[in-house]
Amino acid sequence: MTELADQTIKMFGADWCRDCRRTKAQLDELGVAYTYIDLVAEPDAADVARDISGRTNIPVVLYPDATHQVEPSNADVETKLRELKVI
Repeated sequence: MTELADQTIKMFGADWCRDCRRTKAQLDELGVAYTYIDLVAEPDAADVARDISGRTNIPVVLYPDATHQVEPSNADVETKLRELKVI
């Protein structure tokens, strides 16, 4: 496996977003290290999330292998984390 430059999972979201709160809670419960980008506190980051996903929906979860998920289910997130051997 090739070493990736950035091994950090990034999650773009907002506290008013129910799906964002759910995904954030899942990552916390699983003990997964990630960087949370609060789009209310950092509104310019919404452009970054949109550039990644091509959509305005949140949360956007960016993985170290440069893939991403938009509004993922808990099962989708867990499957991806297992694929990356994070859990």
